[in-house]
Amino acid sequence: MPSALPPRSVHLQKMDLLNDPFLNKGTAFSLEERNAFHLHGLLPAGVQTLDEQVAQAYNNIMALPDVLAKHVHIRSIQDTNETLFHALLERHLKEMMPIVYTPGVGKACQEFSKIWQRPRGLFLSSADKGKIAERLAAIASDDIRLIIVTDGERILGLGDLGANGMGIPIGKLSLYTACAGINPSLMLPVTLDVGTENTTLREDPAYIGSRTPRLRGAEYDSFIEEFVTALQARWPECLLHWEDFAGRNAAPLLKRYRDRLPSFNDDIQGTAGIATAAILSGLKAKGETLSQQRIAFAGGGAAGIGIATQLLAAIEAEGLSHEDALRCFFITDRNGLLTHDMENLSEGQALFARQDETATNGQGRSLAEVIQQNHPTILIGVSGQAGLFGEELIRTMAAHCPRPLIFPLSNPTSHVEATPQDILTWTNGQAIVSTGSPFEPVQFEGRKIIIDQTNNSYVFPGLGLGALACKARSISDGMLMAAAEAVAEASPLKDGGETLLPPVEEMYSIALSVARAVAKQALAESLCPDFDNAELESALKALSWQPRYRPYQAV
Repeated sequence: MPSALPPRSVHLQKMDLLNDPFLNKGTAFSLEERNAFHLHGLLPAGVQTLDEQVAQAYNNIMALPDVLAKHVHIRSIQDTNETLFHALLERHLKEMMPIVYTPGVGKACQEFSKIWQRPRGLFLSSADKGKIAERLAAIASDDIRLIIVTDGERILGLGDLGANGMGIPIGKLSLYTACAGINPSLMLPVTLDVGTENTTLREDPAYIGSRTPRLRGAEYDSFIEEFVTALQARWPECLLHWEDFAGRNAAPLLKRYRDRLPSFNDDIQGTAGIATAAILSGLKAKGETLSQQRIAFAGGGAAGIGIATQLLAAIEAEGLSHEDALRCFFITDRNGLLTHDMENLSEGQALFARQDETATNGQGRSLAEVIQQNHPTILIGVSGQAGLFGEELIRTMAAHCPRPLIFPLSNPTSHVEATPQDILTWTNGQAIVSTGSPFEPVQFEGRKIIIDQTNNSYVFPGLGLGALACKARSISDGMLMAAAEAVAEASPLKDGGETLLPPVEEMYSIALSVARAVAKQALAESLCPDFDNAELESALKALSWQPRYRPYQAV
């Protein structure tokens, strides 16, 4: 209750107070506060509680006709009243997550220039080169702890959206608060608007970004270097979360900067973490180990290689040699199965390229041929190709594996490789299915099958919270594995449940478990200052925030 919270001293008044989203209460300002801050006449006479505001906002949003309209409405709430916005997410996370994140954020990014209403975060364009430190100084807060940055080149499965990609950092930062309780005032979304190859956007009069081709090569690298250098100078304790960079840049940037400042790439590492957690949970249900599996991938980009890399480490941890562990993987991309003699492979692709066969005229075996000939037990889709997992392919896989794990992870929903309904129909209800976007439960032969969403938000909020709490100097592979294992440990399957992953409503407790595991792993690897359990809990509490209205007193 607000009366139980200590008062906050506030120096703003009148419209300045109402225009500050971190301080505004709207109709919840008490009569005493309206007197003290000269708000009479600026607000209607009725006084509402936060509970009443949340109920009204929820009803208004759910009455809207489509996900874009809902996204625009909830973002307008965020732009005017952060407390109400986060209280709405906290109390209705299951319904709100698909609006603020996938699939709603995908549609919002496509329309971002048209729905943009109010400045939020930083847009750094190529025209700002040489002045990035000056641009960062425009942010008043000296206490920014976490930044999500994108250059908009690979937004979900939607491609190059340029400055419109800002919807992703905004949406994901809201989940750091909703899922891990991190104070929103400590976080900042950033878009590096280095141009776009999307000519439709460049020619659209409504487009709000730079209408230039993308920076490439040395110019791009020097721009990123200037940004990171300025960031370290402005907020030296900040954690950097890289998001939706194209494959050509994602892995090299992570490799270049991951030990220079605490940072991680969620498309590579967050996706890998939650996919690993879900797979480990599924295998526990089957009574099997990772080292017993044959794992096929549709998609050999940053996400696919990231998942494969983490699974490789987990298989080696079970005792297989590096060479034997690599033989468990069959990664297909646009040129078919990756083989050692293919040209222009990335470093990660080269690691997983099959050494026991060669390509024919640069083309490896198709995914269908891999499934027919190698009988994989796990199939992971990160291709962005809707419908890629056809009926014959899935039936063939199920014929050789009684209970396959099939994870069509591409998002948004329009890009999923196969729907859960089809997969379960084609496998006679035997497949263990998890998706990248949310799907309704499937009714199959009289039973209701809940479809787990292999959602990065099970991992990255707790990962970020733990790294910040222990003041980690970098994010190691061991910390990522600790995060995955913490999520797997919370699987309902352990206690006789039916789902791979806990319900969305348990996100906060999961994030705390992940944070503790990550911090303890960082300590074990000497990547942070020493701490004991009491100090860790105190640090977690210092970062936390709850969406509640505190009483104000005028300064």
